[in-house]
Amino acid sequence: MAPLREEVEPAEAGLDPRVLERLDRHFARFVDEGRLPGFLVSIARGGRVAHLATHGSRDIAAGLPVEPDTLWRVYSMTKPVTAVAALLLVEEGRLSLDDPVADHLPAFAEPRVYAGGSADDVRTRPAAGPILVRHLLTHTSGLTFGFYHSHPVDALYRRAGLESSVPPGADLAETIEVYASLPLQFEPGTEWNYSVASNVLGRVIEVVSGRPLDAFCAERIFGPLGMTDAGFHVTDEQAPRLSEMYGEKEGGGIEPIPGLPLRGRPRFLSGSGGMVCSAHDYHRFMELLRRRGELDGVRLLSPQSVDLMSRNHLPGGADLRAFGSRPVHDEPGNEGMGFGFNCSVVIDPSRTQVPSGLGAFGWSGVATTTFWVDPGRDLTVQFMTQVRPRTSHTVFKDLKRLVHEALTGPVPG
Repeated sequence: MAPLREEVEPAEAGLDPRVLERLDRHFARFVDEGRLPGFLVSIARGGRVAHLATHGSRDIAAGLPVEPDTLWRVYSMTKPVTAVAALLLVEEGRLSLDDPVADHLPAFAEPRVYAGGSADDVRTRPAAGPILVRHLLTHTSGLTFGFYHSHPVDALYRRAGLESSVPPGADLAETIEVYASLPLQFEPGTEWNYSVASNVLGRVIEVVSGRPLDAFCAERIFGPLGMTDAGFHVTDEQAPRLSEMYGEKEGGGIEPIPGLPLRGRPRFLSGSGGMVCSAHDYHRFMELLRRRGELDGVRLLSPQSVDLMSRNHLPGGADLRAFGSRPVHDEPGNEGMGFGFNCSVVIDPSRTQVPSGLGAFGWSGVATTTFWVDPGRDLTVQFMTQVRPRTSHTVFKDLKRLVHEALTGPVPG
């Protein structure tokens, strides 16, 4: 498959080319100042790419530039793909959103909930109800991450070897057993906490489908959509196109750090953050969502399923701010942002910290990748780079502001 390319002039797509030049210069400064190694940004309207820019390096030491066919670790941008995989099984009647997770993963049959105490003396009680599949999709299950350092249950995750969410050497099935042995932070369905839930969902998909997660996604999503570079590892042939992974150094600048995925199929298949893909591939996935489940004559999901995925499911219709300041790499500011199935969704643009369209939805990755789909503006946007930040940054906020400044109106014609 050919790399992503521009298909229409910006002005023909209702975009101001002068603002797009300003956007490119803005992020080029990030590269020139040593804050990013390089980047790719694409903006499409009505399904046609109207702006595609690359700048800087995919590998600084080797002097290799970012190219349209560069491969990127998208980390948590895997989660919406996992949601689509689950919805495929729901539409086939093989899975229900209201299935207790224990129906498919018996280790979750008797969940217990944190009732007080420190990590050294945690008190628990039986959960009032089961964890449901929909709770995994909406991060309302009570599961957590070990790296938060903000709750006694987080500490229990670390003690169980889950600092990076996976016990060393474990596969997905083995990891899920460890999750199930630990208490929940809260009653399922009552609060929101970004968590390992998508890994549990990935295992549910494996059990229900009878296929490994990577094979299921390849057969049911990547193949039909022509996502020829998408997967859970890179081949020897693909490896030269994979961007180097960087981390922010204390005191400024960036340096190479280890990054997944590596060459060869991993033992642990992460529905939470295991994907690698090209900009072409993720553009195809975004367009599937914008077109409500169909692309180029291939229908994967019904429009109703995509609408359900991109609707706010937070308890009481609240926004993310209602659940406190969670250490999550979402777009800046939770006010006015709801949460659907593994994606944030704008429920009140007047309260978001950056320009946003009502109903726009998307998600971000820990290596400073992000995407969103704005159905009301026929807009899809992605930004790719490979830097794990030490602290909060302005990349996502700046990107949203500049993209919205470039919008001059609806797609002509």
